[in-house]
Amino acid sequence: MGTLSVNLLHFCSVDGGYTRSLRNQFPKKRNLLLPIPVLNKQKRLQFAHSSFICSAALAVMPDEIKKVFDIESAASLMKELRGSFNSGKTKSYEWRITQLKGIEKMIDEREKEILEALRKDLSKPEAEAFMSEISMTKGACKSALKELSHWMKPKKAKTSITTYPSSAEIMSEPLGVVLIISPWNFPFCQLLSVDPVIGAIAAGNAVVLKPSEIAPAASNLLSKLFEEYLDNSSIRVVEGAVPETTALLEQKWDKIFYTGSSRVGRIIMAAAAKHLTPITLELGGKCPVVVDSNVNLQVAVRRIIAGKWACNDGQACVAPDYIITTKDFAPKLIDVMRHELEEFFGKNPMESEDMSRIVSVQHFKRLTNLLDEDNVSDKIIFGGQRDENRLKIAPTVLLDVPEDTEIMREEIFGPLLPILTVEKLEESFNVINSKPKPLAAYLFSENKQLHKDFVNNISAGGMLINDTILHLTVSSLPFGGVGESGMGSYHGKFSFDTFSHKKAVLCRGFGGESSARYPPYTPRKLKLLKTLNSGNILSILLALLGFSKD
Repeated sequence: MGTLSVNLLHFCSVDGGYTRSLRNQFPKKRNLLLPIPVLNKQKRLQFAHSSFICSAALAVMPDEIKKVFDIESAASLMKELRGSFNSGKTKSYEWRITQLKGIEKMIDEREKEILEALRKDLSKPEAEAFMSEISMTKGACKSALKELSHWMKPKKAKTSITTYPSSAEIMSEPLGVVLIISPWNFPFCQLLSVDPVIGAIAAGNAVVLKPSEIAPAASNLLSKLFEEYLDNSSIRVVEGAVPETTALLEQKWDKIFYTGSSRVGRIIMAAAAKHLTPITLELGGKCPVVVDSNVNLQVAVRRIIAGKWACNDGQACVAPDYIITTKDFAPKLIDVMRHELEEFFGKNPMESEDMSRIVSVQHFKRLTNLLDEDNVSDKIIFGGQRDENRLKIAPTVLLDVPEDTEIMREEIFGPLLPILTVEKLEESFNVINSKPKPLAAYLFSENKQLHKDFVNNISAGGMLINDTILHLTVSSLPFGGVGESGMGSYHGKFSFDTFSHKKAVLCRGFGGESSARYPPYTPRKLKLLKTLNSGNILSILLALLGFSKD
């Protein structure tokens, strides 16, 4: 029986994270069956279904074996963070500012490493990564640092004659220990990962961030950077997959913030319900684009492409999911789109370095299954090329795909874009409203009445007229879903509010007593109470002086 080199132990772990490391050590052959390492009771690393056995178990040092993160570990982490929060240190303005500056410094100093992690996970072009991840995260930090003192200041509230004399204010207090479960498609992005963390820290909470295991390079880097730049007694990153997430969800959090699919969102919501934990869900959906015939078509198409293929190759919750236009206008739209895609990505987009790749084999196969379904494959107008080894699918446009097909029922989340045609553009409203409410809805038109009708008749998390996705860059607008696209909102001040409790505080002196509120109740007291309730100032004054208008 062959003996495995001790050097390989450095690349192995016993908690399920070994497969990626082993792929880097073995020759890259298609369909290569990798040996699976198992640590036996004698602490010997063995490989099932192979002729290898490692007899150099003594070379494995205790700190090289990653501890399994289970329910007990999650409970211990919660206890530690709860103690830190209860000490009151996260509530101070100074602590919050220090952590926000730490994030800002982290982005400044480690930008190259962040860009490299995004390249490894998604082949994300540097310019795209800078715009969607680096720049927006820096902007969120700067805004929070500038506005935090104002956000934290109690807001005065009006009082009523019933409580006179009194003063009232609304105080923002941190919720406590919060869990943020972030997605793989924008692991550093202001909107999906670090922005909620910025909001939670700004609000004074202790935070656990659970990044997605589907983007392992970004997940690992986030863990290392948070440990280096932030206060680990109050801010932690927990890496892992389903078992680790399950262990975390068993704990009683003061808030859970989840970004991802509606399927997992339901699981998160059910877990939170056991502890009556408030949640924010950012889920996505099928974001429609309605295109009128009176637009500057080249500009409109370029903006659609920017929101679809130049935004993580369509792997974004706000990416255009399908287009609706008129039958007469569709051919012109398709011609311009074909031309502009060639301008952006070349005649062979599969070789373009300006477009991200599909994140994993699983997602690649899900997308190709959508294309290969009956009544779909023959609707491809252009595109459709694919390369599983490189996880690439060319920008693909389809025309009049039947609405009962899978590609028109589920969120596409990839480089496929169906175009549906209608006789009159107003018919698009019925098409959109027949589906679950999307996270975003887009309209391209110069018709002001159509703008108004679109806003008034379509329910969506957010809307943008004559562009796509840019509404996310406006920090004064809330970002969030409605219905199946999510619940709750965040972004800028809204992130601070999401992780805060708005505590009502009323303060009275010992004057202004009225016997009418105390027993024994008499007809005169009841009359006075009714007068006070009427809101008529003259009647109230007369009643307080012992007179009546009657």
